[in-house]
Order: sequence, then structure tokens, then C-alpha cells
Amino acid sequence: MKLPSFTSFDFQEKRVLVRSDLDVPLRNGLVVDETRLRECLPTLKYLLDQKAKVILMGHLGRPEGKVVEELRMEPVAQSLSAKLKASNSKLKIKIQNFEAYEITESLVLLENLRFYPGEENNEAIFVRELASLGDFYVNEAFAASHRQHASIVGLPKLLPHAAGFHFVQEVEGLSKAIENPQRPLVFVIGGAKPETKLPMVEEFAKKADWVLVGGKLIQNSEFKVQNDNLKSKIILASLTSNGLDINQDSIEKFKEIIKNARTIVLNGTMGKYEERGAEKGTQQIFEAVANSSAFKIVGGGDTIAALTHFNLIDKMDYVSTAGGAMLEFLAKGTLVGIEALK
Repeated sequence: MKLPSFTSFDFQEKRVLVRSDLDVPLRNGLVVDETRLRECLPTLKYLLDQKAKVILMGHLGRPEGKVVEELRMEPVAQSLSAKLKASNSKLKIKIQNFEAYEITESLVLLENLRFYPGEENNEAIFVRELASLGDFYVNEAFAASHRQHASIVGLPKLLPHAAGFHFVQEVEGLSKAIENPQRPLVFVIGGAKPETKLPMVEEFAKKADWVLVGGKLIQNSEFKVQNDNLKSKIILASLTSNGLDINQDSIEKFKEIIKNARTIVLNGTMGKYEERGAEKGTQQIFEAVANSSAFKIVGGGDTIAALTHFNLIDKMDYVSTAGGAMLEFLAKGTLVGIEALK
């Protein structure tokens, strides 16, 4: 997939709007996991080295078009200031009609975009107001690029644009599962959100040799495979009597298939692994994936947290911090944010 690059553009004294994935976990007003912030740093540093004026944009949580004090971007601004070794960070400045945080003289961070109703509604007036802030647009928010939001699909219509370094890395890493993968190709799908994930299972089955489904997805689910040709590829796990894990029979079936895989996609846990007595399914399946010689692609916050918990994250070949966007890309081969750039 050919995405526009920004490395040949002259950014000196240009204002560059960078949409990044800044939806990080907070606790007591502090960022507790800076992974997503680290991912945008190479793009930010490149632009700053090119003497650009960078206006960073993102969101936190789901304030639904209202100002929610606990979801202000101040903790993100403070974390980025520390990472960029900036000492003159100022809070609550104004850029036209937008509240912002000054991190350095050349880098400001807009307040939570989802405080503005026009962001999620992709309102034309809001898009024009955002676009008026910059000369160029960079999408570095792969994890949000399945959303028809103003900062994802609206801005590329009005400004010269390109994909950021991490965005391109996500596309290249995930494409290895759908563009001539080594086979057998096995999808292992778990976790919650059946309304989001279950409709994609048949799409995965069109591409994969096996789709193994566990976790809350199958709890109280009446999921039925509509396409008879795909039924033999999809295996639904059975749950333990308390419904908190997959049972031993399903664990053994999954492990046997994983053992022969050459490419594996893993997204979601097999049960409530945080609870004592309900960790067996997740631990044994994740260990089977980790010990496989296959090319292993994993993604999603809970999946990464579980792999880290079991000390298996370093055995994965590609780790995506996207959740829903990762699954939609693997199902459809593209995202609305990608199409906007192309």
C-alpha cells in the first residue's frame, strides 16, 4: 500500500497539524502508560528538526462533545514536555478559538478534540477551523483511523497531507497477515465487544485457514456462521462452568492448531485472566503463541497487558497498539483514515 510520505517536503516555518493517538490511561491525573506517546516522538522530532511549527492533536476518553475536567490533555502535555526535555511548558494558551498547551516554542498541543462536537460529527465548519491552523496535515493516529472524525477524514480534504512514521509502520506490520502470509494463517480472537468483533469473524475466515474464538465473545452469544463454506474454519471455544475462562478441551484444540501455524494474529484474551482460577486459558494459549515459530502479530490494550503480565510480550514479532482499527484493517484491508490519505 502506497501512502504519501512527508520526508521530502520543506517544513521550515510551516505549521504542521499532527493527529496522534494520545488516548493514554490516566490515574490520579498522571499518565500511567506512555507507549502511545513514545510512538509519536519520531515524527514530532523529525518535524521539529525541520524547523516546523507543530500543532499536535488528539483525544482522551469519550467526553461526547462536552468539557470533562478529568479528560483534559494537561497530563499528556506534561509527559511530552518531560520526554522532549522542554522546560518552558505553558498551559492554557489560545490558538484562534482553540485552547492549547505550549510544550516548546515550536510545539503546542490542542485541548481534547472530543470536547468539540464537530470532531466526532465531522462538521464542515469545525474541519475548516482546524485546517486554518496549519499548512500541512500528518496522520499519526492509526488507532483512531477507523473513525469518520474531522481530524481523521476531514483535514486531508483541505490540506496537503501524509502519513506519520508510526502510521506507516502499523500498515506495513499488519499487512503481513493479509498480503501473501505464510500459511497456515491462524487468527486467535478473544476479549469482549462481541458487537464489534463477531461480525468480523467471517471476514477473517475468508483470509485465514483457522479462526479460533474465545473469551467473552462467546458468552451468551448466539453467533452463527452464515457462510457454509467458512464453517469448517471457525472454531468457537466452550467456556468453563463459571463462564470466566475457556475449558481445557478448547485449550487443547486451540494449542494443536497454533502449533502448526506459520502466521498468527492474536487479539483478545481467552477469559478473565486477572482473576485467580480464570487465567489458565489465556496463559496457555498465549504461551502456545509465544512458543510458536510462526510470525506473530498481536494488538489491543488488553492483549498487550496480558502478554506483559505473563512475560511474553518480547516473543511477539509485531505489536500493534491499535485495537478496533487493527481488526477493521485486517478484515477490510483498509480504513477510512487510510483512504482519506490516499
